[in-house]
Amino acid sequence: MKRISVLFLIVGLALAGCKQNTEQTLKVFNWGVYVDEDLIEEFEAEYGVTVIYDTFDSNESMYTKLMSGEVYDILYPSDYMVERLIQEKALQPLDKAVLTNLGSLMPSVLNQSFDPDNTYSAPYFWGNVGLLYDVEKVDEADLAKGWEILRDPQYKGQIYFYDSERDAFMIALKALGYSANTKDSAQLEKAYEWLKELNQTMDAVYVTDDVIDNMIAGNKAIAVVYSGDAAYILQENPSMRYFAPEEGTNIWVDSMVIPENAQNPKLANAWINFMLSADAAERNTVEVGYTTVRQDVYDAMLEGDYADNNAYAVRTDNVRDEVFVYDEDMKKIISDLWFKVKAE
Repeated sequence: MKRISVLFLIVGLALAGCKQNTEQTLKVFNWGVYVDEDLIEEFEAEYGVTVIYDTFDSNESMYTKLMSGEVYDILYPSDYMVERLIQEKALQPLDKAVLTNLGSLMPSVLNQSFDPDNTYSAPYFWGNVGLLYDVEKVDEADLAKGWEILRDPQYKGQIYFYDSERDAFMIALKALGYSANTKDSAQLEKAYEWLKELNQTMDAVYVTDDVIDNMIAGNKAIAVVYSGDAAYILQENPSMRYFAPEEGTNIWVDSMVIPENAQNPKLANAWINFMLSADAAERNTVEVGYTTVRQDVYDAMLEGDYADNNAYAVRTDNVRDEVFVYDEDMKKIISDLWFKVKAE
């Protein structure tokens, strides 16, 4: 009887362990339309867990939700937000012993200024911000105006403007010949005036992910877009072209990070490595159109699906292009001014 009791105890503990594993959850907070959703199910099946997958539409809205007390295991912030979270000690170091796929990433996306040794962040997608335009509605000679084309009266009512305060001020600052990372209050004020005039005179429509379907349908002549959205739209509408103004733009890197208060960091590291595998990287980039950070997949895409797609190959030879840096004082000024722009 004692042997049988011990046997039942061992079996019971084993079953309890399996049950506990299947009840594990991984909470992921990502941008909308930013993953091949089949990969989520495959990860769940491989690791015997449940993934709770939420989405956000801006770094600021993501941060606000975190500050409200929501807890996640994985976040997908952009460069300057990674920097902020590091400064606020809100992230924990990655387990590089698990992240075997880090060695397959492009050198150009690693060791960025916001996380020099990739201690806290693993790149996921990268790209820039530019202008998508319809060749049937836009005179390509007008592209010589750069960002100023957004204030050209002949395109009034024909513009989608991405609803992102940081990108908006980057555009205005670059149009005025300033750094996207300026802390000069006078320059920021001039950028505010530039954006206010655009808002008051051009009837621009502010959008986020809905810009994709709208430009595929050809509903406007010009749209401020992320290069990854442009790459996808170009595949769907042959009348569209992509252009990054010579005055410079933002080179961004979206990364995967693990919050300091993550409930399941071991599984979070496994998720990151899974998403950086060659198979997952290829499927994600094909599904959403954004530029992969894996060198082998990037090379294959330029010879395959995105061979003639200039939005996919990120520009790296313009000295005016910048990666955003985080500065609390600048952030507050920009937030206040962007609210005023849209309210006037």
